[in-house]
Amino acid sequence: MMNIDKVTLCEVGLRDGFQNEQQIFSTEDKITILDMLTDAGYPIIEVGSFMSPKAVPQMADTDAVYKQARLRDGVEYRALIANLRGVQRAIDCGCKKVKLNVSASKAHNIANLNMTPQESVAGFKACVDLAHDHHIEVSGSISMPFGSPWEDEIPLTDIETIVQAYLNLDVKELSLSDASGLAYPSQVKEIVTAMKAQFPEVKWILHFHNTRGLGIANIVAGMEAGVDTFDTSFAGLGGCPFVPGAAGNVSSEDVLNLMNQMHIDTGIDLDKVIEIGRFIRDRVQHDVHSYVLKAGKSVGLKLELPQKKVK
Repeated sequence: MMNIDKVTLCEVGLRDGFQNEQQIFSTEDKITILDMLTDAGYPIIEVGSFMSPKAVPQMADTDAVYKQARLRDGVEYRALIANLRGVQRAIDCGCKKVKLNVSASKAHNIANLNMTPQESVAGFKACVDLAHDHHIEVSGSISMPFGSPWEDEIPLTDIETIVQAYLNLDVKELSLSDASGLAYPSQVKEIVTAMKAQFPEVKWILHFHNTRGLGIANIVAGMEAGVDTFDTSFAGLGGCPFVPGAAGNVSSEDVLNLMNQMHIDTGIDLDKVIEIGRFIRDRVQHDVHSYVLKAGKSVGLKLELPQKKVK
């Protein structure tokens, strides 16, 4: 049974959401949204990524966002990196936390990098050393631990090997990221329970895409397994450009609505997050994957029954 009365949510829309949009948002718009997220009460915000501007042009100005934004004490602002160049960019712009990523799919990782997942993690050592030398925290992410389009389900031993490779680098905060959108609740609970039992020193984060409508159910399964930290994206933006049919991340508004209904504390103002979602929806100018933006939150609805016409 679940024994959680408080969860921590990280907003990843500025990175995972926007990198999947054709439209490139201005630095000024990103800073405005970042301020709105901070005002809403988010304790963790993924500001962007330090990737090649040619590969991910939507993230080319992450450095400028860090330099120009009004970053507040007590909020964790993190960014995704892939290599030493990413660490150096983090140093230069004042970013204090970076996240590395590897795919749990051997086929996927070998096809992209010609390395096994554990070889990729071992290659992160220079990044971790440089980051730590400059007092930058490092977390790790494992994509597709719940299955990939190329290999179906991933053996638990493969995930364990990657986790141990991260621990060998003293990276103890790890995210299990369902980029392929193949996770389902009983599987999530089984894998997370096994990971927590084998690696009690790890701080676990779960990141679900809502490709097949199971994002929120998977979050509840993760909570039942004892995880209390989750990534979400405003208006349900996002997706994985390398996975056919992959839809967006689980919607921040929907997850916050769930937590409010379950009386689980997040410290985040749902009404302000709904405003952010509407702001984003107006600017992307396409349908978004958020039930709450369409139907409204569950609490506070004051609909009136239609008056019966008198003949």
